Amino acid sequence: MTDEESAGSSDTSWFSWTRYSFNMLRSIEKSILSHLRRPYRGMFVDIGPCVGDQDKVWTITMNNEESKRVPILMLHGLGAGVALWVLNLDELAQHRTVYAIDILGFGRSSRPRFSDDAMVAEKQLVKSIDEWRKEMGLKEMILLGHSMGGFLAASYALSYPDRVKHLILADPWGFPEKPKDVERPKKIPMWARAIVTASKPLNPLWILRFFGPLGSWLVGKTRPDILRKFSGVVTNPDDIPNYIHQCNAQSPTGESAFHTMMQDFGWAKNPMINRVQDMKSTVPITFLYGARSWVDNSPGETIKQLRHQSFVKVHSIPGAGHHVYADDAATFNRLINEACATCDAENQAVAEIKPESPEASAA
Repeated sequence: MTDEESAGSSDTSWFSWTRYSFNMLRSIEKSILSHLRRPYRGMFVDIGPCVGDQDKVWTITMNNEESKRVPILMLHGLGAGVALWVLNLDELAQHRTVYAIDILGFGRSSRPRFSDDAMVAEKQLVKSIDEWRKEMGLKEMILLGHSMGGFLAASYALSYPDRVKHLILADPWGFPEKPKDVERPKKIPMWARAIVTASKPLNPLWILRFFGPLGSWLVGKTRPDILRKFSGVVTNPDDIPNYIHQCNAQSPTGESAFHTMMQDFGWAKNPMINRVQDMKSTVPITFLYGARSWVDNSPGETIKQLRHQSFVKVHSIPGAGHHVYADDAATFNRLINEACATCDAENQAVAEIKPESPEASAA
């Protein structure tokens, strides 16, 4: 692993119209993370030829030297990156080491080409997370994923259950099956329907790249709610839209993998609700939903019933939408810390019942 070196992107890498700049992305990320109270370290973790020829995963870590408790790994959602955890990192790092990564194909991480097969692409992303874990020397971890990151976190726990001490799913995407009778919004103009139909083969965030250098302006105009979520901490109002634009102005290989895995935007081709019952019963699961989110929260309760002999908790945060980690960061952080504390209590109980060593018995 190496600190602050290029992951293979360059200022003129693929399409100058997008106005992507690796240095600008780095600078904006630093500006956002400068609002953290605790020090953090950023590094590229070399996971070798995992999907591409030489893949690197951008990683930030906090409280890496002080805590011996189970560490937590944070996986962001579609189109996001490590800096959008700025409202959460300080609180979560109070008691344990925190890692946040730009998932392979996103943010500052490498941009390899993923498979066009949904399950293969999913397994490639999961493999990249485990290769990262091996490089970091982690035996086990608490795994927190938001939206798409929640889908990947659940898939990881299916494949590597003994590595996951607690699975925390924040408004996870891709859990329910697509209903056969999905209601279509009424009174949609014909031209709008034509655009939606024509856009289906395209990646979800294609419009940001289509607008090129105006991409950050588009984010600010179409999603002012996202800007407001961070306004109390991030002082420069341009940082969040510029960061989102720069994260998504590059070659969209991770986004293409998401497009491959999805069945329309709201559903996965391989929904997790049909697979989670195969997860090892020893994996505890905590769901955190935004009460006002567009994500269907019924799978959380269904999984709680299916895994009645396992630890499953479902929380709904009043007033929060899909970006539950930012809509009510204080409640989100508290609930995450409470879920993590169950691992600490379990480890303490195991330590207390361990048999004495021969030397201690002889004494």
